[in-house]
Amino acid sequence: MLIAPAEALEAVLRTVVPLPPVDIELYEALGCCLAQDVSADRDQPSTDRSTMDGFAVRAEDTIDPAVTLHLSGEVAAGSPHRPTVRPGTCVATMTGATIATGADAVVRIEDTIQNGQGVRVLAAVKPGANIRRRGEDCRQGDTVLTAGTRLWAAQVAMAASVGRSDLKVHRRPQVAVVCTGEELRPVRSQVLPHEIRNANGPALHAALSRFGLDDTSSEIVPDTLDILTGRISAAAESHDVVLVTGGVSVGKYDLVPEAVSRVGADIIFHGVSMKPGKPVLYATLDGRRHIFGLPGNPLGVLAGFHELVLPGLRRLCGYPLEACTRHVLLPLAEPFRAARGARTEYVLGHLRWTAGGSIVPIESNGSADIAAASRADGVFAIPPGTGDHREGAIVEFTPWTALS
Repeated sequence: MLIAPAEALEAVLRTVVPLPPVDIELYEALGCCLAQDVSADRDQPSTDRSTMDGFAVRAEDTIDPAVTLHLSGEVAAGSPHRPTVRPGTCVATMTGATIATGADAVVRIEDTIQNGQGVRVLAAVKPGANIRRRGEDCRQGDTVLTAGTRLWAAQVAMAASVGRSDLKVHRRPQVAVVCTGEELRPVRSQVLPHEIRNANGPALHAALSRFGLDDTSSEIVPDTLDILTGRISAAAESHDVVLVTGGVSVGKYDLVPEAVSRVGADIIFHGVSMKPGKPVLYATLDGRRHIFGLPGNPLGVLAGFHELVLPGLRRLCGYPLEACTRHVLLPLAEPFRAARGARTEYVLGHLRWTAGGSIVPIESNGSADIAAASRADGVFAIPPGTGDHREGAIVEFTPWTALS
């Protein structure tokens, strides 16, 4: 019996738990998920600092538009020197430099005229002008990054700023890709009319790599039950996740469900009310390894991967549950005629960037149409029984590309 895509996704996310934490160096942390909070080791900024190149002053000394202040010193960024500003004086202060004692504002250099040791102030400033206060960003002990945060450039910078040269993150899963089919040949092969080159293996490797999962293996396996069972078993022994393409439906040579059962895995579901991707299978082995069976047609592979597999991989990596799925609500750039089918249909779409973004539907000749898929940025969902969609109708879009 088919289950709805939402039920299938819920079953995956209910079953998968994040992988154990490991300690890694900061420079290797990009794309990983934190397994523990990160706290500030000191106030940030650690002193009052200037946000501009200019002169540290007492704000009350700048009220007179004709005032000329005596230049009594200089502080550069990184200098421990901290002179004192007295009435009628100022200190040259660079961006990022510590504010001189007695000063309560900074006049921008472009609002002054300097003549030797005299600095004429052309615009009055208020107390606090152009100053970042100590602890303004965070205080010592504050949590600056929470467990479950994915580490991009800004998060890595935050960790570095609080002195974390290493971090505790969730281990990334190791993934095996097993492509089944007597008709499959390696990409470099010369193919006969009855053969096809293996596109699913490279497609899944690319999708996994974009997500930061490069510790993968791949092989082509014939439609022989004993061989298939042995390969799936071996892959599951050395990997956290096994992705099997092809052989997952109900035909004579669709041997994956039986092979998965033979290795001792528990099948959670087999068959999802989605188009393409109806025969998708999900099973677990020993409660800690995961096997996904995807259709042999490339669009079914990509739809099943992005709708069901990728959320599970995100959870393994330590994503919070609410962050495991990524959909964007966008308007259609042109009308779309829906077939009112009984399954959720995932339609190829191109993202048009103008006017905030909209989706252009892409026609395809079915779930084997790689040429159409290569023009798409992802798919938008058409709920079962839904009628035609007008231009401007809001649809749920799942990106297949980085969109950057």
